Amino acid sequence: MGDKTLTAAEAEKEFWDHLKTSNTGMLGLDQPGYHAQPMTAFREEETGTIWFFTRDDTELANDASIGGGQSAMFHYGSKDQNVWACIHGQLSVHGQDRAVIDRYWNPILAAWYPEGKDDPHLTILKFDADDGRIWVNEGGFLKFFYEVAKANVTKTLPDAGGVVDVNLQ
Repeated sequence: MGDKTLTAAEAEKEFWDHLKTSNTGMLGLDQPGYHAQPMTAFREEETGTIWFFTRDDTELANDASIGGGQSAMFHYGSKDQNVWACIHGQLSVHGQDRAVIDRYWNPILAAWYPEGKDDPHLTILKFDADDGRIWVNEGGFLKFFYEVAKANVTKTLPDAGGVVDVNLQ
């Protein structure tokens, strides 16, 4: 970020913008011993909800259904490595919402559901983000290595971008 201080609004915008084009991250319950798993995120811009498609016979779907929802974490790193995030929220089972299915259905999703959109095991997880921490490194890979080289030569700390806590509610 250079001499500019990263604001929460800027970090949040960078996160949502990057999630549109690079939408895979690690999702898991916020519990000791629970391991996150790779999941594709689909953000509904109007509400800020993040949807995940899964099978109803998975451990994550079963655990997220307990008590109407569970505390969860979504860990994200954009493909260009400019944005990293750790987002906390509530994960719940939303079921087979046909509007959500139709909106986000694609050939990659179809590969996981042999019976298509009507597969009886298809279920949707709803992630309501509440807060998180976002790192933004404008300039990507090349700028990062430039900053590392410069820091080694000048014996100073590299400018690796900015980090800020965000409230996503």
